[in-house]
Amino acid sequence: MSDRVTIAAEPRTVTGKKVKQLRRQGYVPGVVYGQSEPVHVQMEEIQLRRALRVAGMTQLATLDVEGKEYIVLAREIQQHLTRRDVLHVDFMEVDMTATIRSEADLVTVGLSAVAETGEGMIAQSMYSVEIECLPDALVSQIEVDLALIATPTDSIYISDLDVPEGVTILADDDALVARFQTIRATLEEEEEGEEEEMEELDADAVEVISKESEEEF
Repeated sequence: MSDRVTIAAEPRTVTGKKVKQLRRQGYVPGVVYGQSEPVHVQMEEIQLRRALRVAGMTQLATLDVEGKEYIVLAREIQQHLTRRDVLHVDFMEVDMTATIRSEADLVTVGLSAVAETGEGMIAQSMYSVEIECLPDALVSQIEVDLALIATPTDSIYISDLDVPEGVTILADDDALVARFQTIRATLEEEEEGEEEEMEELDADAVEVISKESEEEF
């Protein structure tokens, strides 16, 4: 694919605790797994972050290790808990002739005629699906056309989705994706949810905050 993002990398010889020094120099360690023995690499952090913003964990990327190219997917990205620095990336090398599985987000498009009346709203039940396809057919999103919900009784199921050619959704055709829900039904569901949550709470797990204990805060 011509628009595939390219990540420049170098072979990495530093491992273990010594990678801290590597990070201080502005590099991120990584590993390529897949078709052969693992390849240890290091990448310039700023350039890597830019590439990951485009490719994420659902789009193919070309990892260029000093002229040798690997077609990869980022399978695990480790970040610092507070600073959000990228600490390590695991890449999976992809066989372009074999199907792979990935996640695709379900993104709503269009307008529902019945929701536009203000009598209720669209309740979305699924926000992502597992897909299977050849690497070149990989997509990160599948559209959910809300125009299919024209009346209060209409719903959208997996079988109603316009799936890109070559992509298979690994979910039942009759799995519910979205439906219309009246305002009253929405409020009733919220109340029922709160009641169930309170019933599930164990009495011993509830802390009672009193005036006497206020000084502890």
